[in-house]
Amino acid sequence: MKEKENSSKSCTKTSIGGQAVLEGVMMRGNSAMVTAVRDSDGIIRKESKRIKPQKESSLFFRLPIVRGVVSFVTSMIVGVKTLMRSADVYGEGEPSKFEKWLAEKLKVNVMSVVATISMLLGLALAVLLFIYLPQLCCDGLERLFCVKFDVWATNFIEGGLKLIIFLLYIVLSSLLKDIKRTFMYHGAEHKTISCYERGLELNVENAKKCTRIHDRCGTTFMVFVMLISILVSALVESLISVEMQKIYRVLLHLALLPLVAGLSYELLKGLAKTKFWLFYPLKLPGMLLQRITTREPDDKMLEVAIVAFKSVMEMDNDSTIPEEEFVTAQKRKDLLQKVKDKLSANGIEEQAEAEWIISLTLDIKRSELDCEDLVNPAKVEKINKIVEERITGRPLWYCIGDTDFYGYTIKVDERVLIPRPETELLVENALKYINRESKVLDLCTGSGAIAIAVQKQSGARVTAIDVSGDALKLAKDNATLNSAEIEFIESDMFSEISDGNEKKFDVIISNPPYIKSEDINQLQKEVKEFEPILALDGGASGYDFYKIIADNAKDHLTENGILFLECGIGQANQIAKMLNGFASVEIIKDYENIERIVKAVL
Repeated sequence: MKEKENSSKSCTKTSIGGQAVLEGVMMRGNSAMVTAVRDSDGIIRKESKRIKPQKESSLFFRLPIVRGVVSFVTSMIVGVKTLMRSADVYGEGEPSKFEKWLAEKLKVNVMSVVATISMLLGLALAVLLFIYLPQLCCDGLERLFCVKFDVWATNFIEGGLKLIIFLLYIVLSSLLKDIKRTFMYHGAEHKTISCYERGLELNVENAKKCTRIHDRCGTTFMVFVMLISILVSALVESLISVEMQKIYRVLLHLALLPLVAGLSYELLKGLAKTKFWLFYPLKLPGMLLQRITTREPDDKMLEVAIVAFKSVMEMDNDSTIPEEEFVTAQKRKDLLQKVKDKLSANGIEEQAEAEWIISLTLDIKRSELDCEDLVNPAKVEKINKIVEERITGRPLWYCIGDTDFYGYTIKVDERVLIPRPETELLVENALKYINRESKVLDLCTGSGAIAIAVQKQSGARVTAIDVSGDALKLAKDNATLNSAEIEFIESDMFSEISDGNEKKFDVIISNPPYIKSEDINQLQKEVKEFEPILALDGGASGYDFYKIIADNAKDHLTENGILFLECGIGQANQIAKMLNGFASVEIIKDYENIERIVKAVL
């Protein structure tokens, strides 16, 4: 039974074909094509496009021979463009002055121009090597042996010379390092397709066992083109029965190329459908040549080919899967403008955010953004991910993952509030009264930013309290990140602090929740939907936590101890009135002349 299952699986066929590109593979299916390339950082990157299925083309373009011509022309154009795109991903080269001039002055797509020029140069080289040169050699043989070859002899000699030139071209090219690696990716493409057609699970280990020779290979197609061109050219020239000059023969061979390509395509397709031994001699030349144009790939190359194959198969089976573009190297100033445009289009008008996203990701100053330096694909991808997160409304610093507070890196996410600049003023004022001998309590510590800044700046013994266990986990991570020695206690305000002098503090600092409950829904989307409500909601009046502090702080302060409280706009005077048991109370304004801090001395 198992043997029967394997036998049936071995008959699996696919119309998916491919092409090796620079450090990658392109796979083309019925309705999509995917190019996978491993970039210079070792990351596999993909680009996918939807294509028009052949069955949706007009009847004329699906006719035998005609469809071969269409496939031949399409493959040439797509092949060159795909090669150029793969070079974008792997090469990351700086555009030349000529390319910049084309883009800026003539407003043209540089890659399209380069692809077109490359294709034209390739065609010119092909005409020179495979049409004109064989004619010159044939003429030389006639003069050498003082004979005149007839039409059939001439075409067969020229055809033989074409095959020799083609073989030498392939062999010599394979000696180049980059071409050799491309041939290895060609082998990876074939092995992946063979693995699928054998009914094996698509993975590296299975693909390694499969053959790198395939019936539908472009190498075999090229051999058919050369062999069929001998017969077609000889037949047409014999029918014309007029001796033609070289230039006219070159033009005739070019004119016959579509017909030759169409016939070769049909022959390739037909032979690929049969394993009958009688047709083996026709397949043999192409299969032998594939031994040169394909090489044994390494595991990483097979990984790339499998990614391309699986992706194109998924897109063929699911029309809702969107297209993807390669993440390629970009100039800093261009990337900055793209990020600004994306943020603005999604209602985020604070353009400085674009500068922060890029400068922090690249670890450079914001003043260094407006330049031509290239940002590698890995960094571009990271920046793009941050931007995609940001346009959902998620706060910038959550997207980035950390923020700077008083010169220290503080990790932040939805478990804690993002430290605000005005809180640095709270720390600055408190540090005036704190030294290495001081005992300090940070009440409602959240991310631990206040506790860390105080401990690192003064060396004091700092205790940090929060009711949220999740917040404390992050605060502990931040303390470790900044090598700060802090005692953390999970406590609802003062409830877990024992009585006695050993738990009294010289300074208590707190930035407690102070937003009125009814005002929470009026906050910005990025605050009310992402930052923890527990750290925002100050009760119906907004003073719930200040009342708790006013009632209990005196019991936890040493003689002449000092209390520092941050507060919201318009709250300072009311909080000062609550602290009537303190010897002195002072209100401190921030840099915008807003009453922001209440200082009370016991």
